[in-house]
Amino acid sequence: MNSAGHSEATARRGLELTPFRGLRYDPDRVGSLAAVTSPPYDVVVRPDGLHHLQSADPYNIVRLILPQAPTAGARNEQASDTLRRWLSDGVLAADPEPGLYVYEQHDGDGLLQRGIIGALRVSDPSEGVVLPHEDVMPHVVADRADLMRATSANLEPLLLTYRGNGTPSAASELVEDVAGRPPLLATTTEDGYSHRLWSITDPADLERVRSDLAQHQALIADGHHRWATYRRLRMEHGSPSPWDYGLVLLVDTARYPLRVRSIHRLLHGLPVADALAALEGRFRVRHLPVPLPDALAALADSACAGNAFLLAGDGAFHLVDRPDPDLLARTVPVDRPVAWRTLDATVLHATLLAHVWGIPEDDPARIAYIHDAAATVEKAERDGGTAVLLHPVREEVVRDLARQGVTMPRKSTSFGPKPASGLVLRTLDL
Repeated sequence: MNSAGHSEATARRGLELTPFRGLRYDPDRVGSLAAVTSPPYDVVVRPDGLHHLQSADPYNIVRLILPQAPTAGARNEQASDTLRRWLSDGVLAADPEPGLYVYEQHDGDGLLQRGIIGALRVSDPSEGVVLPHEDVMPHVVADRADLMRATSANLEPLLLTYRGNGTPSAASELVEDVAGRPPLLATTTEDGYSHRLWSITDPADLERVRSDLAQHQALIADGHHRWATYRRLRMEHGSPSPWDYGLVLLVDTARYPLRVRSIHRLLHGLPVADALAALEGRFRVRHLPVPLPDALAALADSACAGNAFLLAGDGAFHLVDRPDPDLLARTVPVDRPVAWRTLDATVLHATLLAHVWGIPEDDPARIAYIHDAAATVEKAERDGGTAVLLHPVREEVVRDLARQGVTMPRKSTSFGPKPASGLVLRTLDL
């Protein structure tokens, strides 16, 4: 759908954010709120990160979002049993009345982000209300759907952004006002981020938020697979049902710009020497005898001039850039906008993975997607694979493509800061 089509759809029906009775940890039943939180399920670097979080507190949220058992069925049953037990024991308890939640994060470097957590009406991309910008992997959607069915819950909020006009609005003014009150909870996680949460239950305040957000469309910043899961489960259950809505955090990036980072690739079973040999005559390759920060700086400089990637895994860094134009013409689809055809992620998937290296992008045995550059390099060196590091895409490029109805290759971006998992959950049984 073109941009005008999206504007029409948004005018007909915008964002519908509704209150819900949040499930929250009882701070008297856990070691600390920080100890039971986790990054989103797909950011946890496994297995080390998972084991670390599991040992941090017996009630850490990873036991729900990433249950561990030999089979998928056993994992989902375990998560369901764990959630029921925690509810029965009072480890998790529902707030007394439905509300929306103002959520704040800030770090020691001056970043401050505030948004509203609520249950958002699930819509299809054709409606132009919630815009995806990345493709999804069917097996991941199936995995998340099985978990949500088993637990009958939204265990962690997606991160969605919308663009106000930069001036105070009903929703933004309310967010600022609420942030001056004593919070429901406050904690600082080990990554240095401070988190605070407030509830909005006054009917007049809820109506102010509802009417304001109804004028907007949103971009999925983080959580494409979970949004696709929401859509699948809504179709399965029919309407009306609690599955018509899904848990999200909405952030006005005109007031609180997000950071956009890359998601890197770890190629299993492909040694760096073999990866580089396949690039001969197709890309320029330069050896960089420098530490990771300097190598990433060189990648950033090169990415300003065209497609560029950083390969690692053999104890060194290799800057790969200046692709052969004839190679790109043969491998990159031409039925998309120029902005899409020239993305690093497009060239990586269409040219390098599919054509040069022959690696399926959705085969977890051959490729992993990791948010942290150092962790990607470390795993490549340990496993004898190849790390492919990317430079981030600008948010305006992402939003412009989404408004045109054009999706980027899967795992093209990492918006942040992401909401911590474990601060507020939504069960569909309330």
